[in-house]
Amino acid sequence: MIEIRPGLSLDESEIVERFIRAAGPGGQNVNKVSTAVELRFDVRRSPSLPNEVAIRLMKLAGRRLTQDGVLVLTAMTHRTQERNRAEALERLVELVRKAAEPPPPPRKKTKPTLASKVRRVEAKVRRGGVKAGRGKVRHDD
Repeated sequence: MIEIRPGLSLDESEIVERFIRAAGPGGQNVNKVSTAVELRFDVRRSPSLPNEVAIRLMKLAGRRLTQDGVLVLTAMTHRTQERNRAEALERLVELVRKAAEPPPPPRKKTKPTLASKVRRVEAKVRRGGVKAGRGKVRHDD
């Protein structure tokens, strides 16, 4: 079991890993050894995730989600399978952690107070007076 937060964990049997050839660092080794990791997690059919968390996770996943509801993460920045595996798993855990946070409540609309309206109008009048004083100087003799 992979602990996401208290009360929420993923079963390791739900995660499918496949090793592919990487395009990243590794020199000639890149062409011979499959060090990159393609991690797949079926969000839609996962019994570990509550429904609202799964819905938020599918929204967060974006292009990484297939039409079948499978989240696909690819890690190929490191030279070894183990480090790429750990990175892919950490990215999955971080995504699920973000999805597990409930969204903030909607903002309540408020109206400006009478005092703030008065201050705004007074400031506009003051500013208008300053600008009016910038006109051409007239000599009334």
